[in-house]
Amino acid sequence: MAMGKKRARQQPLWIATGELPRTRGHVFYDRVNEILKDEKFDEFAEKECVRFYKSETMGRPSVAPGVYFRMVMVGYFEGIDAERGIGWRCAGSLSWRSFWGLARTGRPPEHSSVARTR
Repeated sequence: MAMGKKRARQQPLWIATGELPRTRGHVFYDRVNEILKDEKFDEFAEKECVRFYKSETMGRPSVAPGVYFRMVMVGYFEGIDAERGIGWRCAGSLSWRSFWGLARTGRPPEHSSVARTR
């Protein structure tokens, strides 16, 4: 304390992710997600793709088919044709995590996962 001035207390360093402000995502993607949910797209995609991605003996855990197809949709709707661009675009926002159904703390799939699946 210099010259008798009272020092301000340091603010908390960590903020719980549940306390972060939640803004509405992109209206278009919210509607796409509603349609996919109503049509049970995730269940359909898992049933159709299970022989290609479920393996107990091979490599790292795979990307869920619903998440993969949503990433490809983002690339299509945003005009991004490169896997790296899709991965970069999808990692840049918390609203994409709600589009995929991931937790706020969950990591989005990397571009290499999109490339290998594609």
